[in-house]
Amino acid sequence: MQGNPQIIDALNGLLAAELAAMDQYFVHAEMYADMGLSKLHERIDHEFYDEKGHAQKLIERILMLEGKPDIHTRTPVRIGQDVEEMLANDLQLEYEVGDALKAAIALCERERDFNTRAILLPLLSDTEEDHAHWLEQQLRLIKLVGRDNYLVAQM
Repeated sequence: MQGNPQIIDALNGLLAAELAAMDQYFVHAEMYADMGLSKLHERIDHEFYDEKGHAQKLIERILMLEGKPDIHTRTPVRIGQDVEEMLANDLQLEYEVGDALKAAIALCERERDFNTRAILLPLLSDTEEDHAHWLEQQLRLIKLVGRDNYLVAQM
């Protein structure tokens, strides 16, 4: 089925962000493992697989719309130097993905592509209600209990 070129472009933009998120979460998860922060490693490794699932859904939809998935383009990857910076960088990425998802959903509504919209809504929910919310909680916990206490709890 021939899809709307604007929607295919928007989906490829989202794909670039999801692939970057995969890369960033992958590196951060391995950094947490290397630091001995097993709880953070487990959670961020889980996020890596969530992002992979998001990318897969986008690729499937692009192909169904007879588009070509752009797997070469990535939004900037920001690798943190310490736990707070890693969490903050991941949160910033989730905010950016959320904004891009909202813009793509609005485009789908304008162009009356309700099937693509239906695919994007669960991705937005994951981004806002699971990923971003959890990262916000972690940064609040660091402020609440202090960096050292937080790190001990993550071992």
